[in-house]
Amino acid sequence: MKCIKNNKTGEIERLGDKEAYNKVGSTWSYVAKSEWKAATRKVKVTEVVNDSEGETIAKKQLKSKK
Repeated sequence: MKCIKNNKTGEIERLGDKEAYNKVGSTWSYVAKSEWKAATRKVKVTEVVNDSEGETIAKKQLKSKK
């Protein structure tokens, strides 16, 4: 399996080796699997407020799939 990204639209697909090899060229290029994971997984954002300093800190957590 390979991850490829459309350079014009930014769309990321995960395909078999042969399909990816046939698509890669001027429009499509290989990308890391971590980039595909970040694009397909939902990100849960929680906010934590620190009352002593009055600052807000946002924490991002990946929703784990089991």
